[in-house]
Amino acid sequence: MAINDPIGDLITRIRNAQMRRHSSLSVPASKLRGWVLDVLETEGYIRGYSRVEQAGEKPSFDIELKYFEGEPVITKIKRVSKPGRRVYSSVGDLPSVRNGLGISIVSTPKGVMSDNAARDANVGGEVLCEVY
Repeated sequence: MAINDPIGDLITRIRNAQMRRHSSLSVPASKLRGWVLDVLETEGYIRGYSRVEQAGEKPSFDIELKYFEGEPVITKIKRVSKPGRRVYSSVGDLPSVRNGLGISIVSTPKGVMSDNAARDANVGGEVLCEVY
């Protein structure tokens, strides 16, 4: 099955797993998904993830979700830039999510990073998603 929007697919799988209170989930592996998961792990929204390669199957990521007092740490995750409408932002116009309580994940020329890291690196780019 071809997936036109791998980040949208990743976000939907995370959202669905958290609604069902799953402790972990599996998604197909790709470089872009790995970079987004790196940001989520660094910012503390997921416990971690690992790449799983089994003989005869395509590689996948096993993601461990994070909960606090029975509630998911990620209360909302939303795709911003979509295949039909790309959203780009300069460093001065990067949106602040929930007055700094959330993050935007931004794809920049220096790599995929959170909005705070992009401001520190003084780079803008494509706003992939918002997490809070």
